Amino acid sequence: MEKLQCIPKTMKAVMCCGPKDYRYMEVPVPEINEDEILIKVEACGVCAGDVKSYKGAAMFWGDGNVLPPWNDAPCVAGHEFIGTVVAIGENAKKKHGLNLGDRAIAEQIVPCWECRFCKSGHYWMCEKANIHGHQKEVADGGMAEYMRYGARDVVHKVSKDIPAAHASTIEPMSCSVHTIDRAQIKFEDVVVVAGMGPIGLMKLQLAKLKTPKLLIAIDCKPKRLALAKKLGADYVFDFTKVDVVEEVMKLTDGYGCDVYIHNSGHPSGVINGLKMIRKLGRFVEFSVFSAETSVDWSVIGDRKELDILGAHISGLNGYPVAIDLLEKRVIKVDEIVTHTFPLHEWDAAFALSEEGEESIKVVLVP
Repeated sequence: MEKLQCIPKTMKAVMCCGPKDYRYMEVPVPEINEDEILIKVEACGVCAGDVKSYKGAAMFWGDGNVLPPWNDAPCVAGHEFIGTVVAIGENAKKKHGLNLGDRAIAEQIVPCWECRFCKSGHYWMCEKANIHGHQKEVADGGMAEYMRYGARDVVHKVSKDIPAAHASTIEPMSCSVHTIDRAQIKFEDVVVVAGMGPIGLMKLQLAKLKTPKLLIAIDCKPKRLALAKKLGADYVFDFTKVDVVEEVMKLTDGYGCDVYIHNSGHPSGVINGLKMIRKLGRFVEFSVFSAETSVDWSVIGDRKELDILGAHISGLNGYPVAIDLLEKRVIKVDEIVTHTFPLHEWDAAFALSEEGEESIKVVLVP
């Protein structure tokens, strides 16, 4: 095993201990074996999912009915991390082609490599669904000074030319790549991207690369809509000021959009999407919801015969593509990353991220 001489025994970390119970604590630095990697965390983004987990959303803590609890607390929070290799086992070194001092990222999923999905190549849908930042030990996260990449992790090397805060957006970028792949955008399509948070703004840029006929952005925050326009949207609509369904119908001769991509996690986004999408359209759902959404399902089958497509995390090639696009500066994130906070100010970072008026992407820097 190779390691630097200056690795401490303990570190500071943001621990997920329960709903509305996150703590900045001193914890042991993870120990690694010959199959593992220890990184010094450079940056870790605050995801909307992190905030929803902190607030107690059923997806993370279970609803006693459909959803089993996802969080296994206490664990280190955070899944949008990037770091530098400071210790590495001999087996991990050979497997991943990494050396001390390299910058590396692990995918957010920790596959079991034993279930039917992992064995068929669909490891991002792993039945055990361990995600960094949500399960203790096996999948601790990156809101800490150090982090372990385990033997089951999928690890990628990342250029040091990318600023650390920008490199921390690789995870949401990878999810965006997978979503846009699922959308199957064609040249003649009218595409609506609803929800101009960090991931929506990334998807907007990726959708633009597909050169659709029209690209429409929907949100309610002026700063985000202005940036969406700058990043390539043909039209931007504030759903609190205009009837977005009516506006899309005007632009499509009354038929509706061909592709609707929903990111906001708000029930109204689902309902508006089903209204504005044309017959035989493609509805792509990515969001993490805090509340249930009720709709008349006859619109999906009997009325419109829609293709309803889910998009879960990064898919098969999301990370390599996201890394390549960031290294080539094809996708711009400099105006998406708006705020950085030191790790000990995690609570202020979460609050600013949730409020979302002035911020877009908030990043913690240990």
